[in-house]
Parts: sequence; structure tokens; C-alpha cells
Amino acid sequence: MVAYFRRFLRRHLNALRLAEWGRPAIADHPGPVVVYCNHPAWWDAAIVILLADRLFPARVSFAPFDAKMLERYGVFARIGAFAVDIESPRGAAQFLRAARLLLARPNAMMWITAQGRFADVRARPLGLKAGIAHVPEIAPDAVIVPLALEYAFWDERGAEAFAAFGTPIPARDLLALPRAERLARLEADLTATLDRLSTDVIAREPERFADLVAGAKGIGGIYDGWRRLRALAAGRRFDPAHRASDALGKHAP
Repeated sequence: MVAYFRRFLRRHLNALRLAEWGRPAIADHPGPVVVYCNHPAWWDAAIVILLADRLFPARVSFAPFDAKMLERYGVFARIGAFAVDIESPRGAAQFLRAARLLLARPNAMMWITAQGRFADVRARPLGLKAGIAHVPEIAPDAVIVPLALEYAFWDERGAEAFAAFGTPIPARDLLALPRAERLARLEADLTATLDRLSTDVIAREPERFADLVAGAKGIGGIYDGWRRLRALAAGRRFDPAHRASDALGKHAP
């Protein structure tokens, strides 16, 4: 599935970019890890799968998944997704029961789209579901990490996917807070991470990011074929990217 989604992203997006300041700082944590993120797009599941493979290959990843959607996309159940009925009160019990079992493994990693619904990246407040505030009680040895996700069009025909991890929070530190204050702390940390990531996205400076997956550049088809032939005839290396220098050539004044 990692190979499939990597190919899929390369076909349909321009890149998956990780903010340089937003690299995860949890390599030495001996217990389970819980990553909670916003939920701006259909692409989120694919992005999470690619992040897990690229950044945390030694961990076993799991994720709660809307039960109705899991019926439609059953393949996710084979790679760590478990069903949660988000439209009924029993959904919270399903989530906590599964999380307690899975997070008992020290190498476990759980990815939670904590808004529980699709929401615009600019929407405030984020409205995180209350279940994330219960995690410290069932996994006190875990570290909890905010993850900001955003998508935007820059210079290429495909959109850019952006990610940034925030400051990890030991679950035991959150246990000292009442649940309402825990939820507020988690939401505030994710909001701050999202705001900082958006600042970099708006700046449109690729050097602020590391490219984890790079997609196909250019328009493709007949038009790029013609551009390639023109560059070849002029003795230039063809670069299909929109910002490429082949429009003038290396010998142009």
C-alpha cells in the first residue's frame, strides 16, 4: 500500500513536503506514540501512510476510521485501520477500547484525525473530538504529538501536500490536567502548529521544506513532448517544471 500511494501521489500531486522545523522529535521515546492531526482533505489517509513509512519505519501504525467509510474502503482494515462509529455515542467506547489494547505495545503508533470530520484548514476553533483527551488515561507512557496538514497549489499543475509535527507532549504531563483543560491544551498546540505551517505555505519558498515524495512535473502529453524536442534542438537540458530555466537556456543573455 505504501508503494501504491507513493505512485498515486506522484501522479496526482506535485510533492509531499515536510517543514524543516516540523520534523518529529520522538526518535528516542521508548513507549507508544499518538499523533493527532487536523482533517482537511481526502488525501489525509494517504499522507499519513507515507509519513509513517518514511519517518517511523520501526513502528506499527494504527488509525481509527469511520465505520461506514471502512466498509467502502476495506483495504485500510488490512493495514491498521479499525472501525469507529462516529455518528453514535458508542463510537467513543469503540475508540477507547481499541486504543487501550493497541497502545499497550511499546512500538505502537496511532494516527488520529482528531476533528472527526473534514474541515477547512483555516477554520477556528478546530473543534477536536473529546476522545483525544482520554488517551493519556489509557496510555500514560505515550507521547502525544500534533501534526498539521495543509494542501495548496504553487507553481505546478499538481497541488502540494504539506506536513509539520509540533512539540511532543508526554501523556503523564497531560494527566495532571482535567479533561477539559487537556482538550484545550491539545487544541491550542495543534492550532499553533497549523498557523506556523500556513505561514510557510503562504511564503511559497520550497527551501523551507524537505521533499519526502516528489511528483511528476510539467503538463505532460503532446505539449511537453514538443518542449522536449525544442530543448533538444537548442542543446539544452529539458526540465518540465514550470520554474525551469529551459525557456531561455543556459547561454541566454
